[in-house]
Amino acid sequence: MITIDPNSAVPPFEQVRGGLAQQINDHTLAVGTKLPTVRQLATDLGLAANTVARAYRELEEAGLVETRGRAGTFVGAAGDRTMERARKAADTYADAMHKLGLDTATALSIAEAALTARG
Repeated sequence: MITIDPNSAVPPFEQVRGGLAQQINDHTLAVGTKLPTVRQLATDLGLAANTVARAYRELEEAGLVETRGRAGTFVGAAGDRTMERARKAADTYADAMHKLGLDTATALSIAEAALTARG
């Protein structure tokens, strides 16, 4: 499901979060797919359970997964709206950069630096 690179500068929880988010957004993981338990995925990846739990929490906060108590964690329907939310965020960012009087190249380099810092 996901491969963790122990030599990466990207923290393991972010590798898990990013890997699952990518699979959700490209529909490799369909809406309603049940994810492994935190403990099972942690064991499979050789990570601490808290690392995977943090990734799941962040995915839930982003609306990509939903936890249904003892039933487990599932890919949420909000994942289908991720691109729409990303476009809206980009529009908000573009408006802010325009109001600040920054040109496109500068605004893009700021956004790229912020994205790169997050892995």
